[in-house]
Amino acid sequence: MRIIFMGSPAFSVPALESLIKAGHKIVAVYTQPPKEKDRGHHVQKVAVHQKAEELSLDIYTPKTLKIKEEQDIFLKHKADIAVVAAYGLILPKEILEVPRLGCINIHASLLPRWRGAAPIHRAIMAGDQKTGITIMQMDVGLDTGDMFAKGEIPITDKTTTFALHDQLSIMGADLIVKILKDIEMKSITPTPQPDESVTYAHKLKKEEGLLNWSEPAASLDRKVRALNPWPGTWFPHKGVSIKVLEATYIKDVNGIPGTFCHTAEHPWVVNCTEGAIALDKVQRPGGKPLTVFEFLKGYSVDFN
Repeated sequence: MRIIFMGSPAFSVPALESLIKAGHKIVAVYTQPPKEKDRGHHVQKVAVHQKAEELSLDIYTPKTLKIKEEQDIFLKHKADIAVVAAYGLILPKEILEVPRLGCINIHASLLPRWRGAAPIHRAIMAGDQKTGITIMQMDVGLDTGDMFAKGEIPITDKTTTFALHDQLSIMGADLIVKILKDIEMKSITPTPQPDESVTYAHKLKKEEGLLNWSEPAASLDRKVRALNPWPGTWFPHKGVSIKVLEATYIKDVNGIPGTFCHTAEHPWVVNCTEGAIALDKVQRPGGKPLTVFEFLKGYSVDFN
């Protein structure tokens, strides 16, 4: 099929590669425009942009698809279908109706749970026991379209956003190829999403990374695993913010929330409500990420 691929971050790259390997013709790649990444005003292209250049594909980086000029360009590609994976722009009705077979989305959750921007992070933070990929026909709503297929992945008490992101990315790449074959052969019919169990994965905010030791330790453990590398998790100590990159939930240690202790295995433990958190890898502002053993060689902590 003639496919318009629409995606931006690293999550989307395996799907693009999978479609090409399956023999489809990518007539255009739509991705987010390059952005300035630091104070030196260095412009960085998103992962899909870089991969599309490597593959010598035609690349388009509109800031909006709501204007007629961009919609006319989209129409000229004469695509059979558009495949969307974490693109980052809203597709208006005029765009959704252009491809002969519409626009298909690779969404990183088991819809209708976690519609929206941050489904991987929200699933871990909420303590979900599973998540997955949903391939859906896009409509004008926010991840409300009819579903073609789902694939499931368990979430354990060790699952991190970093690892789950990569697992779901590969699953989405495999599943989209299978579903496109079924769509092409007209051997599959999408089913509507149920009205119940709808939740929204709202966009992450930096302030969500603050660790409040008065919360249950299990909840804070999930937050550390979910919010690294961005926006990251941290707590204030001696006037600075200590980033917590890795931690361990300890169920059978209890003390006054916010106080510090240590065990034979863990040199820096923070008491919380209902358990404690052992700090495993931390970072000072401007410093390097260090194991807690290395960190404490040059940093003093008052233990109870």
